[in-house]
Amino acid sequence: MRIDLVSEHASPLAAVGAVDSGGQNVHVAALALALARRGGRVVVHTRRDDDALPARVAMGPGVVVHHVDAGPACTIPKDDLLPHMDAFAARLRATWSSVPPDVVHAHFWMSGRAAVAAAGPLGVPVVQTFHALGTVKRRHQGAADTSPPQRLAEERAVARRADLVLATCRDEVAELVAMGADRARVRVVPCGVDVRMFTPAGPRAHRSSVRHRVVTVGRMVERKGIDGAIAALALVPDAELVVAGGPPRTELAADPEARRLAALARSLDVDDRVTLLGAVARAGMPPLLRSADAVVCAPRYEPFGMVALEAMACGVPVVASAVGGLLDSVADGVTGVLVPPRDPDALAAALRALLADPARRAAMGRAGRRRALACFGWERIAEATLDAYRSLGAIRRVQAVPA
Repeated sequence: MRIDLVSEHASPLAAVGAVDSGGQNVHVAALALALARRGGRVVVHTRRDDDALPARVAMGPGVVVHHVDAGPACTIPKDDLLPHMDAFAARLRATWSSVPPDVVHAHFWMSGRAAVAAAGPLGVPVVQTFHALGTVKRRHQGAADTSPPQRLAEERAVARRADLVLATCRDEVAELVAMGADRARVRVVPCGVDVRMFTPAGPRAHRSSVRHRVVTVGRMVERKGIDGAIAALALVPDAELVVAGGPPRTELAADPEARRLAALARSLDVDDRVTLLGAVARAGMPPLLRSADAVVCAPRYEPFGMVALEAMACGVPVVASAVGGLLDSVADGVTGVLVPPRDPDALAAALRALLADPARRAAMGRAGRRRALACFGWERIAEATLDAYRSLGAIRRVQAVPA
């Protein structure tokens, strides 16, 4: 099967950790490779953001990344990319006119807009994964939302026009239906985790302190709730907090969010127990997670939350906000603890109880590993995705039946 993935701003080749580079990049890369291992011939189309990039790059066996010329070949914030999506779609349509794929799978709303415009006239079915919804972002960020004003209308159009929408969690299904998506054309296929890379066995990052170690990982943006983890630390006196994510450590001093977090730690008198690591290479993530007594994922909202899965795969219990995809991935009381979002007191209480009970932590860690293997390994996610692709024929036949 020839499968073309479209990921306009999130290249699978990009380094993870910058403002617009995170879970989607990891997801697209891992899904592409897993689909290829199951016999797919995969091309990932992403916007060229550097003149030096070749047109096509072999990412792995059976996977090629195609750099599409659309707008200037430089880094552009994703919220400013919409004016270039017509050019992106035109390039895709030209490519597919000569060699059409069996299915196009778009990631993020702008990719969906381009994919529907390019593939629809050619009769190529389009599958859509949003990764994040503008309705949710607008609800939580209000006036601070930097998305283009057209986003909500464009998302509704893509949700209606795509042949199939893959939601990453149950919470997203309700949002999609409220937007006008046909429930019969929505499936839940979660994000996955590399259970061979993220394992309980292996090296651990160095710990110099005798305190309990709590780790949180995420892009250094306000919605990730790192400030809530710092506030909770003030109520957990025997713990240190290690924060991974954002720009390289040498550039943290110039990052506004890093400065805000450092100032918060000083104001709460916990700056001696908070370490901002900055960006951590992908290979360094398993050792860092293994070094933790608990991993905190405390976003204000979260479409899925891959870090929780990575921690669980490493056998580390998770304390997470009860939002979005975390409601599906973290089994409350089994693989970790769910707490209300934006509630440092509840987060601190959960951490204190967990850190005081090593037997419970160990049991949750073992359960987390089992859950990651049973439900979220990339081979399982790739097979579920292929099943969704295979269902397109039946869905299209149903749509063709006159009312």
